[in-house]
Amino acid sequence: MNPEIALSPDGIDVQASRPATRVSLSRVGVTGVEKVLSIGDEGHFHAEMECFVDLGPDQAGVHMSRFEENVAEAIDDVVRSRSMRAEGLAARIAELVREKQHGIRAEVSVKARYAETMPAPASGIPTQEMYTLLGTAVASESETRTVTGVQAQGMTACPCAQEMVADVARDRLRKSGYTEEQVTEIIEMVPIATHNQRGIGTLYIGCANGSAADIDARQLLRLVEGSMSSEIYELMKRPDELSVVEKAHAQPRFVEDCVREMLRQVVETFPDLSDDAFVMAQQENLETIHRHNVVAERYGRLADLREEMNSDSHQRHHLSMREWLNEVGS
Repeated sequence: MNPEIALSPDGIDVQASRPATRVSLSRVGVTGVEKVLSIGDEGHFHAEMECFVDLGPDQAGVHMSRFEENVAEAIDDVVRSRSMRAEGLAARIAELVREKQHGIRAEVSVKARYAETMPAPASGIPTQEMYTLLGTAVASESETRTVTGVQAQGMTACPCAQEMVADVARDRLRKSGYTEEQVTEIIEMVPIATHNQRGIGTLYIGCANGSAADIDARQLLRLVEGSMSSEIYELMKRPDELSVVEKAHAQPRFVEDCVREMLRQVVETFPDLSDDAFVMAQQENLETIHRHNVVAERYGRLADLREEMNSDSHQRHHLSMREWLNEVGS
């Protein structure tokens, strides 16, 4: 007798029995699964997972213990490979879940936090920074689609407030007797104040049939950080603070600018990526002079993004991640 199958006192597999109401369920599964992975030289990862499978109309329930077994088996595969790819882990779990639960489709999401030592920009002091790897996979019998995602923090400087401060400075300099040429030179040389935000950037790239293997999540992290006005660091000396503030004020960006910069970098960095690939960029800025935050995002098929960037076209419908994932097995 298989101990993973729940049996009634009469020896009946309860989960496999016919439900009282015959209707299929879109997703059944587990959330809040937490694991710590130790991956060779890459260090430790704290991962949170969600695992779902579709449920046919003639099956009362899924076998919940199998989710845990599938997660454990997939983690063993990742540990042996000595390489942590959140989307690869999600794909392996999804394929196992679909097979063991006899589902048409299975979906798994992984969110893994890890620490990376980075040098401060001026002093070079090593500082531990926390990053987030995101992976989602949907598996059917014929296809597995994965989404590789990352999330990083940075700093933005507001262009609008900076231009207003610059206008005030120009007016005061003129009234103090400086020539127009001197005013222009001073404004170009002196950093201009503005208000700042701590930004949270998120970037996803989705590929079909494992073609995300060439996408390095750490490279995506650098793209996200580079889309903002400046990177930020947990530990900084005064020269580092100066470097960060000066860099941020030299390239002020709106929340919308950050999203567009992420998209530009994806298109230019991955020219061989398939037109069918999915891309989503999101930026949330934690405001300092308002009580609210601001968010911008763009998602869609890579072909549509390339067309918009290279022409005067405008895509009225932006394909969502859910729509792209739901194409699996359809």
